[in-house]
Amino acid sequence: MKKILALLIIYAMTFIQVQAKSYEPVPSNVKLPPKYTQEYIDEISPEYSKVSNEQIFHVALDMLKGTSGDFSRKAIMGYNITQYPVKVQFKDLSEIDQSYSTFDAIGWKKKGKLYIFINPKHQYAPPGALAALLAHEALHQDEYNSLSEETYAWTMEATVWTEILKMYPESNNLDSSLVTRENILKQLLEKGNYTNKYIKKTVYANSGYKNLPLTSPGFENK
Repeated sequence: MKKILALLIIYAMTFIQVQAKSYEPVPSNVKLPPKYTQEYIDEISPEYSKVSNEQIFHVALDMLKGTSGDFSRKAIMGYNITQYPVKVQFKDLSEIDQSYSTFDAIGWKKKGKLYIFINPKHQYAPPGALAALLAHEALHQDEYNSLSEETYAWTMEATVWTEILKMYPESNNLDSSLVTRENILKQLLEKGNYTNKYIKKTVYANSGYKNLPLTSPGFENK
């Protein structure tokens, strides 16, 4: 009986170790808020394992709690039109289409499943900046897009980034190109007195959106 018990303990410990090793840890050169110890990250990882095996995304999603982007976090977890978790990963976007090579991220739908692909150049970005980007991309849940939808998504991203900085000021790593993007959006939001006034102008002037319709399902012109 003791031998069986010992074997069960060894098996359990081995299983835990295998589970822990199945996650890709946050890169060592990424500065995290004090809250995000490795122990804490390991505790939250099972919750987000169906979304990604990369713990930097687990941290980013956890950071969305208590922000305007919690809706997006829940959408990524499965509360979306497909009712499946959104798969999130770094991916060379030129493999999808060469025209996407310089994009920061894209939302993608394939065979009824949703994906968020993020440019690998951001793999060392602060998870707070990734959180703001995810809050944006999670709003794209179908094959349709529009100027109104992009305006809403960009405004959400700017709002979440503003909130993230209040909660986790160490996220403002100026060496990150993603942080540069987020700070520009934050400035546009502030310039418009926390309305979408200037973000909307920027979206409408974006050459990448020149063929988009004015509205799409769920997003009216405001």
